[in-house]
Amino acid sequence: MRGAMGVAAAWMRWLAVLLLVACAPAPASRAQAHPTRDARPTFAPGMTVLLEDSLQVLAGRRIAVITNHTGIDLEGRSIVDLLREDPRARRANISVVRLFSPEHGIRGDVDHTNVPDAVDPRSGLMVHSLYTRETIPPPDSLLRDVDALVFDLQDIGTRTWTYVGVMVYAMRAAARVGIPFVVLDRPNPITGRMEAPLLDSALANPEDPTPTRRGAAFALYPAPLRHGMTMGELARWFAAELPIPAQLTVVAMRGYRRGMWWEETGLRWVVPSPAMVSPLSALVYPALVALEGTNLSVGRGTREPFQRFGAPWLDAPRVATAMNELGLAGVRFDAERFTPVNSPDNKFSGREIPGIRIVVEDRDRFQAGRVGAAVLWALRRAHADSLRVNARTMDMRFGSTAARVALDSAADPNEVIDRLQPEVVAFQRRVRPYLLY
Repeated sequence: MRGAMGVAAAWMRWLAVLLLVACAPAPASRAQAHPTRDARPTFAPGMTVLLEDSLQVLAGRRIAVITNHTGIDLEGRSIVDLLREDPRARRANISVVRLFSPEHGIRGDVDHTNVPDAVDPRSGLMVHSLYTRETIPPPDSLLRDVDALVFDLQDIGTRTWTYVGVMVYAMRAAARVGIPFVVLDRPNPITGRMEAPLLDSALANPEDPTPTRRGAAFALYPAPLRHGMTMGELARWFAAELPIPAQLTVVAMRGYRRGMWWEETGLRWVVPSPAMVSPLSALVYPALVALEGTNLSVGRGTREPFQRFGAPWLDAPRVATAMNELGLAGVRFDAERFTPVNSPDNKFSGREIPGIRIVVEDRDRFQAGRVGAAVLWALRRAHADSLRVNARTMDMRFGSTAARVALDSAADPNEVIDRLQPEVVAFQRRVRPYLLY
């Protein structure tokens, strides 16, 4: 009987994968994605396409730009510098008059909850922080003297990334003051794949701009943990679904495909936040982000943050064995020891602790949501007395209270994720009209 149940569960997982493939969003036609371009094989981010053939969107305007060090082209040039110095932008009479920066600051090197305003040393412009105790959206008072608001930030493909929240609140601000909002699109570094859990609607904060509620910056609307869209596609979806009456223009990328991994674009990986050191950390991040609501380290303060987890009380060999026995595709779990150094989350800094390393063996088969469920299941199974969970913090990140409760009750993690797959398939169908690639 047990063997038969195991075979049945395996078939369910295969069917879930087949459903995801069958219902995956079809690429938009070239005319839809790039209406002003001829077919070209070379990848280019939205900022490059803007300078090559779409400057009419901003011509003759005073603009404010929301960006940071991730807003670069294939040669590593900043969108701010190019809009101020490129001859094409000068001929279009574009004037950059104000900068805004998200969490982690204009250079991406700040890892605390109150990022101050500062002067950009290269341009001399004031950089207004959108991650202080007082501010999430750009204040209306700083937008009334500009003609357009431009957004160029690199997303990492996970629902919990605060840059998406910055974009949504900025779109609302632009709509309030009646100025155009222009998104310069960038790749999803972990591809167009979508994975459960979908965010519970009860956890979403689509209308809550309260600065002290940091969940408002990422728990915006029911979306998959691995959302599978680009920033431009997210902007189109949010504008329609929330809705936001913004004068929205998305400058699409050239030569982008939904299945592209980061290195296929030719863009240099610029660390978007201190803990997102590589595309691999970005891939594994959605599997471990929920552990920020527990008394475990997620490897912050090491060279591989979000690729490992640990705690002084962790029986790493036991937990790693239990997880490996699940037979999850494309991944294995290795017991190790590691020492966080100057960890920004203040978890075990300077102390060697037992841990588990998540080793991605096949990124095309790796399923972050399934791995995250397995981690929670294995920890609860081995360390029910030692594991401490802030339920709301975990739920806002993992996305499903019901799934957490089931895993707490020792439900099979594969079965928990399998039950959530139909929601993701339905989501894929709903967002199809907003996809560009």
